[in-house]
Amino acid sequence: MTRSFKTSGAPHMPPQTTVAKVMLQVLLALTPGILAYTWFFGPGILVQITLATIFAVLFESLMLRWRRRPLKPFINDYSAVVTAVLFALCIPPLAPWWISCIAMLFAIVFAKHLYGGLGQNVFNPAMVAYVVVLISFPQAMTSWLPPVVLADHSLSLTDTLLTIFTGQVPVPGGWDAVTQATPLDTLKTGIDAGRMVPEIRHSPLFGDFGGKGWEWIANWFALGGIFLLYKRIISWQVPVAVIGTVLLLSLPFWLLDPDSNPFPLQHVFSGAIVLAAFFIATDPVSGCVSDRGRLIFGAGVGIITLVIRRWGGYPDGVAFAVLLMNMAAPLIDRYTRPRIYGE
Repeated sequence: MTRSFKTSGAPHMPPQTTVAKVMLQVLLALTPGILAYTWFFGPGILVQITLATIFAVLFESLMLRWRRRPLKPFINDYSAVVTAVLFALCIPPLAPWWISCIAMLFAIVFAKHLYGGLGQNVFNPAMVAYVVVLISFPQAMTSWLPPVVLADHSLSLTDTLLTIFTGQVPVPGGWDAVTQATPLDTLKTGIDAGRMVPEIRHSPLFGDFGGKGWEWIANWFALGGIFLLYKRIISWQVPVAVIGTVLLLSLPFWLLDPDSNPFPLQHVFSGAIVLAAFFIATDPVSGCVSDRGRLIFGAGVGIITLVIRRWGGYPDGVAFAVLLMNMAAPLIDRYTRPRIYGE
C-alpha cells in the first residue's frame, strides 16, 4: 500500500540572501535611531545622510567605471548607501557639506575599491572616513548641537541648509549660540580639570544614564540591532562582547572611585557604543569570522574605546578601536578557527 504526502513544488531550496537584501534590512534597522536623532537634534542629520549618500554613490560609480565593472549589480547592492549613513550618524548635524565629500572619497575610493571592492576591504570604510575628517578638520567635527529641549535657538530646515552650505549660522551669536560640548566631552574635560563626576552630571546636558537625547537614540539603535539579531543578519557575539566588556571593565573603576569614574551605563548610553556594537563592529568583511574570534574582536573594541575615553586625546574612541581591531582580525581568525570535524 502506498501513501502520498503533500509537498510544495520544486525546487526545494531556501530563499537566497543577497547583499542588497541584507543592506536594506540594515537600513531599516537604522531607521528608528535616525528618527530619534532627528527628533532630538533637528533635521541636520537628514541633510548629512543625503549628502553622504550622493557622494558615496557618485564615487562608487566613478570607481566602477574606472575599474571597468558593470554599474548595475554593484550600485544596486546598497553597500555604499550603508557606508554613507553610518558615517553621517557619526558627524555633527551642521558639519559643512565638503566634509561628506572628502569622507566618502576616502571611504569608497581608498578604503573600499583600492582594496578590491566589496568583500575585499581590510578596514571598515565608514570608520576610515570618520577618522580621516576627524583628524584633518577637528574644529568642524566638534561643533555639536545641544538637544532641542536645551537649545537657546532652534534651527529650521532652511537655517540648517544655509549653515551647512555657507558655514554661516543665521542666528545672533553665530556658532557659539547654537553649539555645545557633548556629554562625553563635558565629562572628560571636567574630570581632567579635577571636578567630580556627580558634580559634572548636575548639568542639564545629562539624562538618567547618558546624555540627554543621546540615551534615547542609543535605545532605538539597540532596538534596530535586536531586529538584525532576530533576522540573523548579525551574530550575537560582537554586540554582547562590546557592551559586556564596557560594563564589566568600567564597573570596578566606578565602585572604587565613583567621583572620578562614570557609572558603567554612562559609557554605554553616551557616544557611539551601541551603534558600533550592532552596526559597525559587526561588519562581516572587516571583522572576524569565527565565533570565538567575534567575541575577542568585540572585547577588543570595548577595551580600546574605554582606554581612549579615559586616557586618550579624544572624548570617544569607538572609530579608532574598530580600525585597530580590523588590523588584528585576520590574526584572531587564524588562531580561533574551529576544529575540523573528525580532527
